[in-house]
Order: sequence, then structure tokens, then C-alpha cells
Amino acid sequence: MDRPGISPPPAPPSSTASSRSPRLRAERTRAGAFAVVAVAAALLPGPPPAAAAEKRFLALDDFFAVRTVSDPQIAPDGAWVAYTVRTPDAKEDKQNSDLYMTSWDGAKTVRLTSSKAKEHTPRWSPDGESLAFLSPRDYEAETDQIWILRRAGGEAERVTDLKGGVNDYVWSPVGKRIVLVAGDPDPDAAEGKEAAAKAPKPIVIDRFQFKEDIEGYLGKQRDHLYLLDVAARKTEILTPGEFNELLPSWSPNGASIAFVTKRGKDFDRHDNWDIYVMDAKPGAAPRQLTRNDVADCHPEWESRPAWSPDGSQIAYLQGGPQVLIAYAVYQLAVIPAAGGTPRLLAPSLDRDATHPRWAADGKSLYFLLEDDGNVHLARVPAAGGKAEGGRVAVLSGAPQEPDEVFALQGADLRPLSRQNQELLAGLRLAAVEETSFRSKDGTEVHGFVAKPPDFKAGVKYPAILRIHGGPVSQFGNEFMFDWQLLAAHGYLVVAANPRGSSGRGEAFSKAIFADWGNKDTQDVLAAVDDAVARGLADPDRLGVGGWSYGGMLTNYTIATDPRFKAAASGASISNALAGYGTDQYIRDYENELGTPWKNFDVYARVSFPFFHADRIVTPTLFLCGEKDFNVPLLNSEQMYQALKSLGRDAMLVIYPGQYHGLTRPSYLKDRLERYLGWYDKYLRK
Repeated sequence: MDRPGISPPPAPPSSTASSRSPRLRAERTRAGAFAVVAVAAALLPGPPPAAAAEKRFLALDDFFAVRTVSDPQIAPDGAWVAYTVRTPDAKEDKQNSDLYMTSWDGAKTVRLTSSKAKEHTPRWSPDGESLAFLSPRDYEAETDQIWILRRAGGEAERVTDLKGGVNDYVWSPVGKRIVLVAGDPDPDAAEGKEAAAKAPKPIVIDRFQFKEDIEGYLGKQRDHLYLLDVAARKTEILTPGEFNELLPSWSPNGASIAFVTKRGKDFDRHDNWDIYVMDAKPGAAPRQLTRNDVADCHPEWESRPAWSPDGSQIAYLQGGPQVLIAYAVYQLAVIPAAGGTPRLLAPSLDRDATHPRWAADGKSLYFLLEDDGNVHLARVPAAGGKAEGGRVAVLSGAPQEPDEVFALQGADLRPLSRQNQELLAGLRLAAVEETSFRSKDGTEVHGFVAKPPDFKAGVKYPAILRIHGGPVSQFGNEFMFDWQLLAAHGYLVVAANPRGSSGRGEAFSKAIFADWGNKDTQDVLAAVDDAVARGLADPDRLGVGGWSYGGMLTNYTIATDPRFKAAASGASISNALAGYGTDQYIRDYENELGTPWKNFDVYARVSFPFFHADRIVTPTLFLCGEKDFNVPLLNSEQMYQALKSLGRDAMLVIYPGQYHGLTRPSYLKDRLERYLGWYDKYLRK
């Protein structure tokens, strides 16, 4: 799409991202080559067709056959693209990931790793002779360390020994140095196995934010920058102290490092991330670069600051007012590397921009642009002129095609990886159509409908309304295994991007600010009304479900409208008073709702499903991870108990040892199986 000051490159891939903090990365290499994670929509060539008789519907066990491709990285000479392939291992019941590389012409693919441990985050050395990656393989602390694999051959070699684990790293553009992000080790783990066998020490808490999903209870451990001399295998800390330092980025001459940090007397109480710059040597004093009272390069976006080719400027993401938390739009900005006033490159662009990367000539910047169910690879002038061409590797997908690596060069988009080609060739998948309809108050809302693979016009199908998490997130033109599975099982899948979603501008997102479950409930109900009015959905056989905020909005929906015959509410909350202080969102609560003792009416209003649980008649399946600190289990337990007390049909499924996002393959399969069983029980005639 075209906007003032914004131009997409030739034949831009229309793309999608499924979360408010999409895990998208764009890494610039030499000669204008990029490796960009974006998810393309309808322009991609599909796998070779199989004979119609050989094709079958997607089955539950196909969950273990889908390969997730991610993180493409172009070699400095542009000849190869390395990437990660993740597969669920049914036998070991864990997720595994390995590294592959494909030649730029697509003629040759090489599997680089095959151990039982996860290998991921591949990064080429500046001379292209080595490929580094992260893995916990053969390390007693079971934390990710940096390994280096020589292109000339031989086994990979571990080059770090940091007990807290390596979370991120970047090669210096000159020489053989790496800046990395590593966490402080667990002080209790350092006491050895003998101490671990004794009673655990009491957990002592004195922080304002004291919980975080996966991390658990937060203490004094921090993430710091370290400098690794690859040849000497020597690691030195660059940023000791009490703060977290993240997302490092080298200056082109290798003399300086920009990074992102949140500082202040009590940094837990604010979300004011800033960019700092320091000399790339131990003992150097960091220099603050950005000073706005906003979140610059918020870590959730994983968008590191980007130096211009001449080292004079740094591009970054500038957030909005802290009070808007996740509802704020992130804009593309540039600031002099020596310090000065930042400049917005597209101030009128009311869409999230992420992952800025400079063109080789420094005249333009590429970035990812989120817009209405898609994420586009776009370009904006930095100082006038036209950007040079170059090689771009794009991670792209479509509703009927999981993500794969593609080469985008000029106007050509051609496949490089084909990890799912064999599987797709034998499947008959659901067609996914974009929809547009009006909500109760006349607001235009957009969404999707996935039809059963054997769809027949004139037949009214049992329909499942799926609701995304976030809430500042969006459904898009991407492969959704759960949609395809439900459709293959004979269900019409209805989805919407209601108010609160991203991709439609800041006003659309913040329309639900401190007003959860009001406008967005009306919007998702309008999606169902649209499918019924078009003769697609059977109004007497409607189901609904979602995870996280999708589960939360599911609770609002069934407390508002009794026509749903079955619901699946995953990792949800209905009582904001129970959430305050028990989950990781303390700043969000106080920015958006205030404190309970001052704003009880607001908390009560947004807790509608709990305080009006007696209005719910829909049989509801609640699911949650046992260790979820994002939306803790107690919230699902509370709603389950309320419905049971009311004599409603309800079930609670708890996944042991799991956090907000389930990771164990058997549990992921179990969740899908339970969705099918629950919906079949109530929607099949």
C-alpha cells in the first residue's frame, strides 16, 4: 500500500503477524542484502499439485508433521541463506530445532545440525567463514551458549561459558568479536547439587514488579552486555550494574555499540526504555541517546537500533505515551549518533513500524509495516534519493502455506526453503476468505472465514468463532493449524479483528482502553451475525473460543449472548481485581484502570463476566498452564468454580509445568483434541 513518504519495494509481499509483539527480525548484511522475517499473503507459489484422489483432509496427527521455518540470515557474499526449522518431536515429547541453509539460486539445501538439542538463532561471521548459533547442547547448566560452525567443515565448537545463558548476540562488522546479552546466573543454582537436594530457600521479594511468565518470581538477576573475543574465547562484561541491557547493535566501524535499557531509581514502575551508546570496550561509560518519556525500541518488539552505513545516524522505534501501554503506535525515528533531536520519518503513518534496516547507500530505510491483517515490507526515504537494489530473504506464508524462506530480488519472489512441500502436496486445505462487516454501532470491522475443504454453497455449517489474544494483536493471512483442523472437521471458522486490535491505527486499538469487553464483544458478535446472514453458519450450532485475551473476550461474549452452545476459554481472566498483583501486568493495570481502591467501579465494570457469571449458560471448557504468570491459573479456576456453583456444564484442564504459551507437543495436541471433543459434544446434531 502507498502512504505519504512510504513506498513498498517492487512487488512487495503482503504479510501477516499474529501478535502485538510479533517475533519478527530483519538483519542487514553486506552489499544491501537483508534477511527479513515477514509473512506474505497471496502472492506465493504453492507446492506442486498432487492428484485429486491422493489429497486428504488435515488430521490431528499432522500437528507433528508441520515444520516451522524462521529467522533467515543471508551470508555476507549473498550465496547462501541460513535459517531455523522447528519440529515437534512426538517420541521425546519436546520441541526440537535445527539449522539449514539453502543456496541463493534455490538449487541446494544443506542440513547443518541434527542433534537432539535445540539449535537456533544462526548468525554469519563478517567474513562468511563461520556460522554461529545458540544451543544448550552438552552444557551442564542447560542454558543457551554460543557455538561456532566452520563452513570449511568439522564439528561445532562452544565458545562461551556463561552460567546465566546467552539470550542474544551480534557479530562485530570488523574483526572477530561478538557482543552478547547474558543473564546473571541463579545464585541458588551455583551452590551445587548437594544444596539443591535440601529444602529450597525462602523467596524474598522487594521489587514493584515481582512476577514474570517463565522467569517466575523476579529477584536481582539482570541481563547485561558482554564482549566476546572469539579467537581467545575470552568474555568480559561491558555493562555491570543493576539494570537490564538488551538489543545491542554495532556501529559500522566496530568501535561503538548501541543498546536499549530502562533506568531510573525504580525502573519497575515505568516503561521508559531508552537507547544508549558506548565504546566497545570494558569500562567504557554508556551515553544516553534518546530522552523522550516513551518506550524507545521496546524489547517486546525485538527491534534493535540500526546504525546508518556511515555511522552518523541511528534508526529506532519511538513509542507513544506510557499511559497508552500496548495501545500506542510505534513510529520509525532517526537520531544523530552523536546525540541530538530525533526525527520521525513518517509522522502521519498511523500504523506500527518495526525492524528498521538501512539500504546500502544510506538514503532509505526498509522496515516492516503492520496494516489491517498484513505486514508489508516497506521503504521510506531517510535523506532523499532512491535506495540501491540488493538481495532480500523473506520469511513468508499464506493461509494454506506455513512460513517458508523466499528470495525477494527486484520483482521476483521465489521459494528457497521447501520444508512443508511434501506434506502440503497431499492435503486438501480450507479456503480462507477476508470479510468486512458493520458492528452494532456502525463501525466497520474486518475478519476472516475459513470454509470446510468440501464446502458446499447453500449448506449452513456449525461455526466456531475464534478470538485472538493481545488484545492489541491481529489475525491475518497466515497458516493457522487450528483453523485448518476445525475446518477439516466440518466446522466453519469465523474470526474478526475487533476494536482493540492492531493494524487499523491507534484510535482503533485504544477504543477499548479501560473498557474491555464492550465494543470488542459487539464486533466479534457482528462477525458471527455476518456469517449467519450470508447463509454460511448455522445459527443453532455456534461455538466460540480463544486464548489469553481471546479467552477473556470469550468470557465476555458468552456472558453477553446466550446463543453459543459451546465455549473454550484458554488462559483467561474475568475478574480484574483478582489479576491485580497476581500477574505480570502491574504497570498496565495502574496506567489503564488505576488502582482498585481508587477506581473500584472501573475494575467492577471490566470484570463483567465474573460479576455476571449467572448470565452464562454456555457449556465452557477452561484451560491453562499450571505455571502461567502471564494470566495465572487462579483466574481460570475462579470462573470454572463460578459456573460449577451455578450448575453449568464446565470443565477445567490444567497443563502441568506449562507457562502462558504451551510448549510440550503432547499438551499442544491434547488441547486441539479437547477443542474438537468439546465442540463435537455440543454442536453435532
